[in-house]
Amino acid sequence: MFLESKNYNWEKVDENLDRAVVAFDDSLMQTIVKFKKGGIGKLHNHIHSQVAYIESGSFEVQIEDYKKVLTKGDTFFLKSNVTHGVVCLEEGILIESFSPMRKDFVK
Repeated sequence: MFLESKNYNWEKVDENLDRAVVAFDDSLMQTIVKFKKGGIGKLHNHIHSQVAYIESGSFEVQIEDYKKVLTKGDTFFLKSNVTHGVVCLEEGILIESFSPMRKDFVK
């Protein structure tokens, strides 16, 4: 019920990204992704709806053919199977929620 950041298990996705799966059940998942400047979340899509909140930093967010720079406090929302990706312009953190949960993120 209560989740403390000191207990998160961080996974190194690549040299510029670290991810922690904070909590999940079958219908919902929350993750935190730390990006170094220049880190890339490659263009992709998935069946999950997704909300991403920029906790810190600056990101160029691409959704389909549209690009926009978002910063601390901004959010983007994705319906199922929408192509999207990010480029980190200033070191930062994304807090992401997925529905249903991402089975591919659970080891």
